[in-house]
Amino acid sequence: MSREVLLLVDALAREKNVAKDIVFAALEMALASATKKWIHEEAEVRVSIDRESGDYESFRRWLVLPDAEVENDEAQMGLIDAREQFPDIEVGEYVEEALEPIDFGRIGAQAAKQVILQKIRDAEREQILNDFLDRGEHLVTGSIKRMERGNAIVEVGRMEAVLPRDQQIPKENLRVGDRVRAFLLRIDRGARGPQLVLSRSAPDFITYLFELEVPEMEDGLLEIKAAARDPGLRAKIAVKSNDQRIDPIGTCVGLRGSRVTAVRNELGGENVDIVLWSADPAQFVISALAPAEVSSIVVDEESHSMDVVVDEGNLAMAIGRGGQNVKLASELTGWNINLMTEAAAAQKSGEEQGRLLALFCAKLDVDEEVASILIEEGFSSLEEVAYVPLAEMLEIEAFDEDTVNELRQRARNVLLTEAIVSEEQLEGVADDLLSLEGMDNPLAAKLAQGSVKTREDLADLAVDELVEIGGIDEARAKDLITKARAHWFV
Repeated sequence: MSREVLLLVDALAREKNVAKDIVFAALEMALASATKKWIHEEAEVRVSIDRESGDYESFRRWLVLPDAEVENDEAQMGLIDAREQFPDIEVGEYVEEALEPIDFGRIGAQAAKQVILQKIRDAEREQILNDFLDRGEHLVTGSIKRMERGNAIVEVGRMEAVLPRDQQIPKENLRVGDRVRAFLLRIDRGARGPQLVLSRSAPDFITYLFELEVPEMEDGLLEIKAAARDPGLRAKIAVKSNDQRIDPIGTCVGLRGSRVTAVRNELGGENVDIVLWSADPAQFVISALAPAEVSSIVVDEESHSMDVVVDEGNLAMAIGRGGQNVKLASELTGWNINLMTEAAAAQKSGEEQGRLLALFCAKLDVDEEVASILIEEGFSSLEEVAYVPLAEMLEIEAFDEDTVNELRQRARNVLLTEAIVSEEQLEGVADDLLSLEGMDNPLAAKLAQGSVKTREDLADLAVDELVEIGGIDEARAKDLITKARAHWFV
């Protein structure tokens, strides 16, 4: 038996081009599997093969657990029973018992062979995958081997990859035998081994297509900072030049549009807007909304949103068909974009000033004249009144030093009182809820009053329930619930 084992290992290692240790491990697993059939299906068996002589030993073993946690007597043993045999043994260790060599017969040998071949196939597939990943390829090209429920199975070299239906470009008619190019989206590691998952609809696909067509990107002279797509219809990419002598947009377009046309053809005629990236978020948003012209823009850092004002004639263009233009601009920049006309902007500004006027009058106990002066000077919160440097407030001609000091003190007193009240309201609220992205203390306090005190409590809510309890808009409610449920799908 020992000589046969060594010959088998050597032959399989050479035939399948895998390491001998992998074949030995597969053989040990196969022998253990066959041995279990003679003992008990739920038993645990370990087989150890000597790499030099080919001799092997078999052991039946039991995992040591606290007595209350033992569920399977065939593979587990309570700590009390284990210590009767081995006084120093600890939970998590194994009790092993040597087994007599078993003659497996033809059936056992066949079962062992199947396990060995399967493990070697898995190792071979893993080796091919690692060789592929070592090349660092992001785009792959292959032929469609077959279609399964709308998913395209693509032959990529010696591997098979899947191009799921939801990662294909809509209305794209893929057929068996077609050659396709796609972006390597991820690698799924399941029971059947690693699986390459491809995408033709991901924004990264267009980025790497431009890298193929634009040599300046490979040289580092030009880079795509962001991309957004409505697959099959329209895309936007933001480009940045690292060399002042290079026009980033013209370089991506190419002579007579040759470069952008090549990308469009690969994407089935998808229109591509190339915009100039800017480190200034407001300027970036203005560029991203092209070809619409922007009249003015107001940035709200706290909510990570921008109010973008366009005239009536540009509104339809800025929105785009079905909201496509503003949606892509928002995805490209990472900012929530609120488009509005000048009339709507004026109305919103008036409402905001009315809200601030009421806030300052009520909280600072001042008349409308003093509140109006604060608003005209650019103050938009109690925090600013309380903590803006004294020198800046003293520059307000309408206020003397005593008035400034009194306003600052009143604002600080109000904020201190609210902080104490908020702390009391947050008593019992779990850290996992408070630390959730997008959550703030005022909202957490409202949720606590509605008996929502943990991330799990929030995850169990429906969107309309959160809107009602928290007094927030539907979009924010949906975003918070999605983040609260994220751990369910990990």
